[in-house]
This record gives sequence, C-alpha cells and structure tokens, in this order.
Amino acid sequence: MKLPEFKDLILFEDEDYVVINKPPFLATLDERFGGAPNILRLAREHYDDIQACHRLDKETSGSLALAKNPAAYRHLAMQFEDRQVKKIYHAVSWGVHEYEGLEVDRSIETTTKGKARLAYKGKPAVTLVRTLEAYARHTLLECQPITGRMHQIRLHLAYLQAPIVGDTMYGGDNFYLSSLKKKFNMKQGEEEQPFIKRFALHARQLTFSLLNGEKVTVEAPYPKDFRVLVENLQQYR
Repeated sequence: MKLPEFKDLILFEDEDYVVINKPPFLATLDERFGGAPNILRLAREHYDDIQACHRLDKETSGSLALAKNPAAYRHLAMQFEDRQVKKIYHAVSWGVHEYEGLEVDRSIETTTKGKARLAYKGKPAVTLVRTLEAYARHTLLECQPITGRMHQIRLHLAYLQAPIVGDTMYGGDNFYLSSLKKKFNMKQGEEEQPFIKRFALHARQLTFSLLNGEKVTVEAPYPKDFRVLVENLQQYR
C-alpha cells in the first residue's frame, strides 16, 4: 500500500496533541514481527517525542490521538484510565437491528494468537449501541465503548448476533455486492471480490480534555472504502 503523508491525516493539532484520521491497514505501533511501517513511525518523522495515547486495530480506521510531550501523554492516559474519554465508533453489521442506547455488559478475556472471547471471569466490558440506519440486510450502528478491552466492539456485536461485515474472526461474513444487486455480472474468468476488504469498523469521534481543561471533540470522516459501502447499502432498504 502507498504510505500516506502524515500531515494529510491530521484532524486536530495544538502544542500538545495531534489527532489523526488513521487509515485502515496501517498498525498504530510496531507489530511483533518485522519492521513494517506504522503510525508512530510516520509521526516520529515530524515530532521527536510523540507517543500514541491509545491504539486502533490495524484494520480499524478513524480518530487516533497522539501526544507531543510526556506531560500531555500522562494527562490523556489518566483520562483513559478514569474512563473520561468519549469514543464513538461506527460499524456496519450483518442483519437488521433496532437498538436505542442498548447496553451490552459482557466480560472479556484475551486468549492466545491475538484473539479475545466473552468470559464470565474476564475483565468487565461495557458498550452502548444504537442504530443509525437500517438497510435491507445490514445496519449502520453507533457504538460507544465505556471500557477499552481488546476487540470489545467486535465481540459485543457478535454477541448481539450483529457481527461486523468482514469480521470473519468473530462471525461476520464478507459482503459481496452480488448478494443485493440482481443484475450483477462479472467478466468471464473473474472472481468477485469482497466489497470491503477489512472489517467495517471506524472510530468516528473522540472527545477528551486538553491540558488547560478545555474539552475537544474530533470527528473523523469515513475513508473511501467505508463511505462507498454505506452509500451502496443506502440504495437497498
């Protein structure tokens, strides 16, 4: 993939923080193996002491906060610890669902190989879910994680039998346009590709306090793949 220009990702910046719109398929930090490019490496080409204050899964796009200095990092880290940061995600799920502020309260534990599962003896995990738009076979959901467990939204939506489109790890099949479009023709010898080549989860909004106590809310526009998915589903209600 072509690496983005870091400055083109910036949604908000002051003397302490940078909030970016993280593209999909780019890890936040170094992964366990190899020296693949990541957000922190790109950021450190421009800011010497910058640190990621949280992380998004590699496939997840959207608002990600980085701190330019240790004091700013500590300030936001405390807000995350005290659950004072408001995070809003949008997800496209399988099935037609009507939720209005539904609270999912199911504990989560991590397992081997980078997976997690619902478990009675796991760590407490709470997510608020509401419907934004319903389509013929899918739903655009707003998810607000109150806690920050690994794969929390993905697991909680799977629990609701509303798995995320493309999240094959947790029961969300890939979406093919031919399943909705009756006159869908492929060229001979071609194989239809999934409409979105990742799980359809986007960190839409982030609200936190700056060092001076002022609250800031940053909203991340949908990347092209998520936006085009939603626009196509809107044609089938």
